[in-house]
Amino acid sequence: MRFIYNLIFPLAFLGFAPGIAAKLIRRPGYKKTFMERFAVFSGARKKRLRDCRGAVWVHAVSVGETMIAAAMIRKWLEINPERRFILSTTTTTGQELARRQAAPGVEVIYCPLDFIFFVRKVLRLLQPSLLVIFETEIWPNLIAEAKNAGAKLALVNARMSDHSARGYYRWRRFFRPLLEQFDLIGVQTLQDQERFAAVAPKAAVQVLHNMKFDQEIQAGGQAAGLTVYFGGGEHQILLAASTHPGEEKLIAGVFAGLRQEFPQLRLVIVPRHAERGNEIARLLTELHLSFRRRSADDGRADKPVEVLLADTTGEMLGFMQAADVVIMGKSLAGQNEGHNLIEPALLGKAIVTGKVLKNFRFILNIFKDHNAVITLDCDEQLPEVLRELFNDKRRRDQLGGQARQVIDAQRGATVNTIRLLEEML
Repeated sequence: MRFIYNLIFPLAFLGFAPGIAAKLIRRPGYKKTFMERFAVFSGARKKRLRDCRGAVWVHAVSVGETMIAAAMIRKWLEINPERRFILSTTTTTGQELARRQAAPGVEVIYCPLDFIFFVRKVLRLLQPSLLVIFETEIWPNLIAEAKNAGAKLALVNARMSDHSARGYYRWRRFFRPLLEQFDLIGVQTLQDQERFAAVAPKAAVQVLHNMKFDQEIQAGGQAAGLTVYFGGGEHQILLAASTHPGEEKLIAGVFAGLRQEFPQLRLVIVPRHAERGNEIARLLTELHLSFRRRSADDGRADKPVEVLLADTTGEMLGFMQAADVVIMGKSLAGQNEGHNLIEPALLGKAIVTGKVLKNFRFILNIFKDHNAVITLDCDEQLPEVLRELFNDKRRRDQLGGQARQVIDAQRGATVNTIRLLEEML
């Protein structure tokens, strides 16, 4: 099966190459060493990486996974300061975050494309003792060649969404031997364990829960400075976080309708994909809302506006810290896959989301069971829910406090995962 994959992959890559190039141009992030995706390293980089031979190679995809991976490495170094690490990412935004958050001494690289020759070249350079892959990055050549090179393999914080589970099961003849090569698959929930077992019955799957619950964020620190956009005085801040098409129009329209009732209300929109900034700017203009774009910020305190369009990356936590109410995107206006509720909960914020989060059903149910989130049955409920919350600070604080309590009760996955990984070395 892998032989067929290696025949098809180059052709598929050629088909996707224009889209990859367009994303590389449009998306922000660290791009200087992007040729590492093609196993091209400078002489100085090669020397540093050779010095790391035998290290643990930790791979994450983009921003969310990279934050958790970097945090796991920091915790691991507290437990075993002698351990060496290499952290890789796939996206430019993930690479930029990794370079900011990696612990001292951790080498950060781009993961090579899954061409067999690129993968072999990088493995010869790194010679890792253990390859730790976050969530569900199943790259056949990376997995098989790392195993052939003598590295231990672990898939951690793994999950299977409804959609992914159907695809993996349909192609289980291809995925089963790959999954069964892992020495450890640490999954988030019992349902994830059952789904992995259906695809690969002999895989070494254990429920270790979700490492995202172990994030550490200091409430009260590093809040985004919004005075330059909204002017002085007290404001009530509504954050639309990780929004997708359709949601900005819905939320901005509701915001416009509430402005007369709540003159101090201001809106911050953080789209999931920063390159949609032009599209959202046109929408705000059509709604006659005054706004500024974070991506075009020149540091000048111009006339105060009603809306900040934060079309940048890596700043979400600062905006969440400054918010009074957080609407989590990909859950309204026809979207139902959802985004993770953990970050606003860590900050003790009142959270509003749609009632169906296909990709985060387990997490949503935990919050609902503890009355720590407001879910909307339909978009039409949004104005009244926001009206209630902005009229009642005590209610906002209560929701935020319960959300934080949920987080505290779910901790421990990171330490348990590290313990098992240490046993493999």
